[in-house]
Amino acid sequence: MDRAPGLSVRFKLALSYAGFLMLAGGLLLAAVWVFLLRYVPDRAMLTNPDDKPDGVFPIRSVLLNVFAPRAAAVLAFLLVFGLVGGWILAGRMLAPLTRITDATSMATKGSLSHRIRLPGRKDEFRELADAFDTMLARLEAHVAEQRRFAANASHELRTPLAISQALLDVARSDPTQDLGQIVDRLHAVNARAIDLTEALLVLSRAGQRSFTREPVDLSLLVEEATETLLPLAEKRGVTIETSGDIAPAFGSGALLLQLTTNLVHNAIVHNLPEQGTVWVETGAGPETVVLTVENSGEKLTPQLVSTLTEPFQRGTERIRSDHAGVGLGLAIVKRITEVHDGSLTITPRPAGGLRTTVQLPVPPAHFTNRTFDQ
Repeated sequence: MDRAPGLSVRFKLALSYAGFLMLAGGLLLAAVWVFLLRYVPDRAMLTNPDDKPDGVFPIRSVLLNVFAPRAAAVLAFLLVFGLVGGWILAGRMLAPLTRITDATSMATKGSLSHRIRLPGRKDEFRELADAFDTMLARLEAHVAEQRRFAANASHELRTPLAISQALLDVARSDPTQDLGQIVDRLHAVNARAIDLTEALLVLSRAGQRSFTREPVDLSLLVEEATETLLPLAEKRGVTIETSGDIAPAFGSGALLLQLTTNLVHNAIVHNLPEQGTVWVETGAGPETVVLTVENSGEKLTPQLVSTLTEPFQRGTERIRSDHAGVGLGLAIVKRITEVHDGSLTITPRPAGGLRTTVQLPVPPAHFTNRTFDQ
C-alpha cells in the first residue's frame, strides 16, 4: 500500500518525551510561583538601624523579574534535554522493532529461513518477535511441503502420460500389434491417472475448511466403508473385524467417510499376501471419539512410518494392481483430521502392519442430545 511520507515513530516519541518533560517542568515552576505568591508578602517595610521606617520594598515585583527569565531558561533546557534524551531513549526502545521490520522485509523478498531471535527478557516486542519467528517457521515448512507435493504430483502424473505416449507410438509404428491389448493397457493407465487427479482434488478441498459441521456417527461410517470394500478384501483374502460403540464426531460426513474409507482401504491393500486381517474399532470419551484401524502385514520401522502421511509415500514397494492406490490415502486422512481439529497417530505393530488412531472432538452437548439420544 502506498502511503504519504510522515514523521517517524522515533521522532514522535521524542516529541512526546520532551513535551511531557516540559509539562512536568512547567507545572513544577507554576507550583513554586504559587507558593511564592501565597507565602511571600507583596511589599516589605525597610527600616534603618534606629528602627525607623526607611521606605517600602516591592518583593513580588523583584521576584517576578528574577524568576521569569530563569524559568524560561529552565523550560528551554528541558525542551532540548527532552528532545535529545527522548530521541536516544526512543531509539533504544524501538531497536527490536527495527529488527522485526528488517525480518519482515526479507520475508517479503522470499527469504523465509531468516529468524529474528530477539534476545532479552520477555516483553511485548519479544512476544511479537517470537510469534513472527513461529509464523516464519510454519510458513517455510508449508512452502517446502507444497513444493515437494508439486514435484511429486508432477512426477506421478508424468508416469501415466509417458506410458500412454509409448503405447500410442507402438500402435502407430507397428500395425501388427494387438490393438485390443493396447486399448486395455491404455484404459488401465488412464484410470490410474483419473484416480490420481481425483485424489489430488480431494486433498486440495479437504484443506479449505469450507464445509458444514454436523454430528456424524463414526460407527455407521465404518459399516458403510467396510461394506463398500468387502469385495476387495475377499478378493485379497483379508478378513475385516469391526467392533465398538456409537462414536459421535462433529464435522463433515462426506470427508469423514473419505477418511474412514481411506484407512480401511490402506489396511486391506498393505496387508499379508493371504490370510490377512483388518481390525476396526470405534470408541467415545467425554471430549473425543476414537477410530482405530489395525492391519497385519510386513514389519515397518518407526522411521518409515513417520513418513507415510507425506504425499506419494508408501510403506512397501508400489503394488501394480487396480487397487494399489496413488500414495495419497494417508495424506488425505491427515489433512481431513487436521481440518476437523483432531489428531492422527500411526505406529508400527510389533507383529507387523500398522496401527492408525484418529481422535476427533465430540459434538456440542445440544447437538449430541438432539441427534443421538432420540
